[in-house]
This record gives sequence, structure tokens and C-alpha cells, in this order.
Amino acid sequence: MAMNYNAKEEVDGPQVAAGSSHSGGGGGGAGGGGAALKSRKPDNTAFKQQRLPAWQPILTAGTVLPAFFVIGLIFIPIGIGIFVTSNNIREYEIDYTGTEPGSPCNKCLNVSWNSTPCHCVINFTLDQPFESNVFMYYGLSNFYQNHRRYVKSRDDSQLNGNNNSLFNPSKECEPYRTSEDKPIAPCGAIANSMFNDTLTLYHFDPNGTHLIPLTKKGIAWWTDKYVKFRNPVGDDNNLTVLFRGTAKPVNWPKPVYMLDSDPDNNGFINEDFIVWMRTAALPTFRKLYRLIERKDSLLPTLPAGKYSLDITYNYPVHSFDGRKRMILSTISWMGGKNPFLGIAYITVGSICFFLGVVLLIIHHKYGNRNNSADIPN
Repeated sequence: MAMNYNAKEEVDGPQVAAGSSHSGGGGGGAGGGGAALKSRKPDNTAFKQQRLPAWQPILTAGTVLPAFFVIGLIFIPIGIGIFVTSNNIREYEIDYTGTEPGSPCNKCLNVSWNSTPCHCVINFTLDQPFESNVFMYYGLSNFYQNHRRYVKSRDDSQLNGNNNSLFNPSKECEPYRTSEDKPIAPCGAIANSMFNDTLTLYHFDPNGTHLIPLTKKGIAWWTDKYVKFRNPVGDDNNLTVLFRGTAKPVNWPKPVYMLDSDPDNNGFINEDFIVWMRTAALPTFRKLYRLIERKDSLLPTLPAGKYSLDITYNYPVHSFDGRKRMILSTISWMGGKNPFLGIAYITVGSICFFLGVVLLIIHHKYGNRNNSADIPN
């Protein structure tokens, strides 16, 4: 601000001097010309002259040291509690990609979108029981759902049940907008690459083999299920009629109106489809596949013992060096297993507490030196 004002004075100075050098009748003209010049000096206000009241904290030992100790004493217990809670969550993971020669799913490694589904079984043992409700996830690695063109390749208006968009999808869906001169429903690269492996869980006990019941409803967000995704409407509620004149996505084995026999979980409101359409931010991610609900409060949901995972291997990942996983997990009040937040709290609290101790020692040793020094006369 000061530099601009001085620069103005330097520029205006020679003009005034030049005006004053003209004597006599020219003096009046110079005076008139000087008055006509518009001043660039900021208005004399508190804001433009930087006279607004301000608060500038003065950092002293009496304010900094307590702040460090308080942050440390608060963050460390919180971090320990979050870390312990995370560690108490049961989690079991199986990689069934089949890249290893000895894997039961190695025979399915080169499966493609249009090939016959491959079948493999993986046996495993749970050393500890899963007490509460169990969440079954599928996980993918090296799959970049966050790519800009991939994320944009969808038509939200079509997914919301708009009849015009159903037959005239957005151009953002290219090259998965039409197929055989018919509009694709649902269009876009996200829908076209929907995960389609089938996972079934069995438990072995002395009485035989038991199928673990898997709940396929309630896995999507409520707002997605009842607000963002809607089936098209018409005089007939038959989805086969409503989707007549559209084509299935290129990589799908069947059209969208045949995803489920349950009308409340079919078409655009199919929850497996809705879960997939919520794109992940990182290339390694997991998505909720099924729920295993606890039936008896006195018995664990999944007791310790031997299990088998029956896999219908449809989804190809070998072409992009991806990997597939099945994850069984319980949850807590803070969600799934994630030790990072607890470690972060403990780390920040420990650093603050350590800095507080170091600064306290420095202040105790050197803080009074200036006060006790003798000032010579």
C-alpha cells in the first residue's frame, strides 16, 4: 500500500513541477489540469488504510507449553481407544485371483467376459468365532475407478428413471451409449464393468455341510436406493415392457431387468448394481457384497471351524494385473477395521507431549537468563 502511494507521488511530482514552471496565464491552466487528474490514493477508511482492529497472539511459554501438554493428554487416550477398538474387529481375507499355480482358481485365471463361467472352491478355517453381524465384501486391486473419463461415463438422469434419458442416453456414456442401434440401459463404462462373480459360503460341522444364509438387501445406501436410483415408470410395472427397445451393456450376460427375481431388487434399484455404481477413490478397494445376520444372541454368527468358499468366477482381472479378494468382517461404532486413525492420534499426541517436555526443559534452563543478567552502567 505504501509503495503504491509513494509511486503515485513520484509520478505526480514532475507533473506539478511542470505546471508550476509555466508562469502567468499558463499557471491557471496548469492548476486546472492538476485538479482534473484523478487521484489513485486509497480512500481514508479503516479497511483500505489497514486500521482495522486485529488480534495477534504473543506466543509465550505460559501459553505454548500448556497447549502442547493438553493436546498430548487428549489425543493419546483417544488414539489408544480407537486403536484397541479397531483391533477388536474380526476380519478374514481370501485372495482368490488364482495367479498361483497351486490355487484352486488358477484354472479360471484367463476367463473373459464372454466365456463360460468357471467354478472353483477354496477351503479355509476360522480360528476365532465372529460374534456379531458379519459383512462380506469383495475387493479389487489395481482397478482405477477414479479415472476421470470412467467416473463421468454414466447418465444419472437415466438411472433416476427418466424415460427420455432411457432411450436417449447422455453422450458421456460413449462408447457404451448404444449397441446394435439400441440405447444401452444402463449406459456407460461404470455399469458395463459391473462386478459379477457369485460367492457362496458353506460351513462344515460334525452334522454335515450347512449353507450360510447371505442377505443381499440392505447393502446399499438408503439415499442411493430410494432417491438416486429409480426404475422407469409407465402404464405397466413389468420391467420387461418398460425396458423394451433398449440393449443390455456389452459385457453383461443378461439385461438389467433380469438381475433379480425380486421386483424390489431388480432393474436400476438392484442393490448389487447400486453398490458398484458408487465409484471408489483408490485403485485398491472393497465393496459390500452380502450381510450375514446374527440369528441367536447366544451363538456366534460364524463359529470357529472349517468353511468353504464356492466361487462362480466370471470377472476377468488378469488382463490388467488386478486381484480379487473376499473379506469377512465385523464392525464397531467406528465402522470397519482401520488402525490408521488410532495410530494418527497416538502419533500426534506423542509428538505434542514430547515437544512440550523439550520446550519446558529449555524454558527452565534458559528462560530466566535475560532477567538475571547484569546490565553494565
